[in-house]
Amino acid sequence: MQKPAFMTHIAIKIGKYEFAGELYDTPTAKAIVASLPFESSALIWGDEIYFHVPAQAVLEPEAVAQVEVGDLAYWPSMPAFCIFFGRTPASIGEEPRAASAVNVFGRLTTVDLEALHGVKDGDRITVEC
Repeated sequence: MQKPAFMTHIAIKIGKYEFAGELYDTPTAKAIVASLPFESSALIWGDEIYFHVPAQAVLEPEAVAQVEVGDLAYWPSMPAFCIFFGRTPASIGEEPRAASAVNVFGRLTTVDLEALHGVKDGDRITVEC
């Protein structure tokens, strides 16, 4: 999938960790930015962190289930903000795979994603510009 142009930077704070991300110029990213800042609680599914997001978006034509490490995605079913950093229970190989199609709207720019393994269910998350 060809990535849309870069739009803006965000900061994701989870417990004692902070991660930087950039959002693409997509309708979903614009909906996420319009809802900033917000707080939520982490849920863990394999090497995916997801959490409720106040933004509303529809499934975009480019939505995919197979994603890349570091991708930020929107899952309309919850709705949820998803951070992928490794295998999930839906993975077939080593790549991350969402439970169903998601809108990839950005990516983490933090180089070391190992700290994501330290995030636990219920950890407080803050997302802001």
